[in-house]
Order: sequence, then C-alpha cells, then structure tokens
Amino acid sequence: MSGAINVMLVDDHAVVRMGFRLLLEGTEDIKVIAEADSGEDAIKKHAEHHPDVTVLDISMPGIGGLEALVRMLAHEPGARILILTAHEDTIHPQRVLKAGATGYLSKRSAAEELIEAIRQVAQGKTFLGAQVAQQLAVQQLTGGRNPVDVLSGKEFRVFMRLAQGQTVNDIAKEMFLSPRTVGTHLCNIKQKLVASNQAELTLIAMRNGLLEN
Repeated sequence: MSGAINVMLVDDHAVVRMGFRLLLEGTEDIKVIAEADSGEDAIKKHAEHHPDVTVLDISMPGIGGLEALVRMLAHEPGARILILTAHEDTIHPQRVLKAGATGYLSKRSAAEELIEAIRQVAQGKTFLGAQVAQQLAVQQLTGGRNPVDVLSGKEFRVFMRLAQGQTVNDIAKEMFLSPRTVGTHLCNIKQKLVASNQAELTLIAMRNGLLEN
C-alpha cells in the first residue's frame, strides 16, 4: 500500500488512547484518523472513516471489543483489525483470530512491536505478539486444551458476558438476540462446562485467566 497507514484507536480509556496517538504520530508512515471509546462507537466510526487498520481493545463497557470485531467484519469483511489488550491468556487470541482479527498484541508489548504490528496488519499479514505466539506454541506442543474450547464463537461471547455478571436480558439487548435464545445459549454453556449457575461460570473464567484483574 502507498501513503500513510490510516489508523483508528479504540479503547475506553482516554489516557491510553492519547499515549498510543502520541506514539504513532511519532512515525512517518502512520496517521491516527479516528478514535472511539466503546464497541458501539467503533462500529459507527469504522463505517464513517474506513481506516486501514483498527487497533481494538477487547474489554470495554457496552458490547465490548469482541462483539464489535464481529460486527465490523460483517459490515466490511476485508477490515484489518489488530487486537491490543491486557488479556494474556491463550483463549482470546485463538477466538479473535478465528473471528477474523488480523493481529493480536498484549499491552505489555514494547512500543516498537505495536508499530511493527500495525505495518504488518496494514499489508494483510497476520501478526501475533512474541509473548502470545510463544504461549500458543507451547500449548500446541504440549497438547494443552482449555475447557472453554468446547464453546462455539457465539457461545463464547455469551459466556464472557455471563462471567462478567450481565443478565440474560442485557446480553439479549447488546447482541441483538431474544432472551429465549440467550437462555438457550446459557443452558448449552452450563452443560458443556459442567456448571450449575452463573457464579460457577465466573469462576471458570477467572481460573482460565479470561477476566482482567
């Protein structure tokens, strides 16, 4: 691609966005053209600005980053989205890449790695942060499997909301589903994870590093 790489930053913390903007504006080939502070805002601004790369956090109020990722790709299948998050488990990277993200990077990564990630994602290349790539490689070599792997993509998104304490009605509203459909997902999730209630789902998420401290 020629010219500057147009980037949209999506994070619910204004100070974090400001830090990333200052970092990226120090380069010659990356330009921040838009910012969003929620998944809903990201979907709207993505449609307005069509950035070359969207740098997206997962954990945000409202629909969150994973749901925003799914909806942005539904509207624009070729969208290039780099997940930049505090999550350091191996489940989220697999889930977001399967959902269509082009890259995944931890917020603990060095500034240079973020810049390189944006450049590679802009070229359509899949980028995995070194730490995440190592964790995934170890898991693959040792044959490790997480219990949450049995969930489908939509079940995983419902599971994460339930683990965070959201109600069935709230989830139905945010995911554009009927409460009955969410209730069905809840029953399937509890059966697959051998959990009897929502509190146990939260415990499973915590044990597997899926909830930020």
